[in-house]
Amino acid sequence: MNNYKILTTCGYAKRAELTTPHGVIQTPVFMNVATVAAIKGGLDAEDLKRLGCQIALANTYHLHVRPGDSLIYDMGGLHKFMAWDAPILTDSGGFQIFSLSPKMDEEGCTFRSHIDGRRIFIGPEESMTIQSHLGATICMAFDECAPIDATRDYIQHSVERTTRWLRRCVIRLTELNGYESSINHSQMLFGINQGALFTDIRRQHAKEITELDLPGYAIGGLAVGETHAQMYQMLDDIVPYLPQDKPTYLMGVGTPENILEAVERGVDFFDCVLPARNGRHAHVFTHAGKINLRNKQYERDDGPIDQECGCPVCQRHSRSYLRHLFAAREMLALRLCVMHNLYFYNNLMVEIRAALEAGSFAAYKRAALDRLGRAAMP
Repeated sequence: MNNYKILTTCGYAKRAELTTPHGVIQTPVFMNVATVAAIKGGLDAEDLKRLGCQIALANTYHLHVRPGDSLIYDMGGLHKFMAWDAPILTDSGGFQIFSLSPKMDEEGCTFRSHIDGRRIFIGPEESMTIQSHLGATICMAFDECAPIDATRDYIQHSVERTTRWLRRCVIRLTELNGYESSINHSQMLFGINQGALFTDIRRQHAKEITELDLPGYAIGGLAVGETHAQMYQMLDDIVPYLPQDKPTYLMGVGTPENILEAVERGVDFFDCVLPARNGRHAHVFTHAGKINLRNKQYERDDGPIDQECGCPVCQRHSRSYLRHLFAAREMLALRLCVMHNLYFYNNLMVEIRAALEAGSFAAYKRAALDRLGRAAMP
């Protein structure tokens, strides 16, 4: 059963909704990154709801090493653990694992925990078991995120192994969903398209994983060092080869400009640590571009971060006050600026969805890019 319904289109851009056991996700959507079941910056689940967040993203690897997926299972699953009743997507942990230089073979990856150095093995079956323990709404397949500059031969073999791993993920998650003891019997599995910057490899991989008829498909291995132009070209080349009647997720992206460009090319799921990370360093997003609140020019500025913003921070606090909090090293500075940035991102998606519904996305995108101080891609 396909729970994904396209409501309208503007070219390749899609306005859709994905029905899940934890609620309906309106797309295009930004997934708020709660790596260890928390948004960095001191926000909790109630804050996320106030900011218009629809879906949280947590990380399989990080929760496996601390506090442990078995503990979270015993506590009733991730939704109960973090008091979040809306959808959750769990990343498989593959990207983080490969950053730890694992020993890899056909079965999976052996590596050492970044917490205590203990040896850990995770393969497709282990990743699915961990995500089943967490009870996430959407699970991501276990894949290899190969270096963007790897040789063609390496990428070809890596993608072939990723496909074999995906088939094993499908088998294992199907088993787990059928267990009476499972927290969530309706977990969805998204496959991941890989292939670095080799268009023919990515297209062939898209064809192979599409044949598995999964609930959704992600594009991985981008936003890892290539130029924006290269990323957009890959999307032009690959998205048409993924099912148009399933959600498409661009992993780890990105800036407001990236999101606008990707939506136009048919992407409707996004995640990125950027809004929270930038907020913790006084970099805040506005409709006219990003600003640094540490700058001297904001010392006596009694205006909000963004005159057009309806977030709780902009309704109550001035740029001057926020600059003072950073200068005084008050934790409140981080919380308030992360709140603003997450609201900005979620509201950006509201504006995008409204433009798609009105049939005016192309005009909206041009105006938004112009205001953000960036030229639109041709």
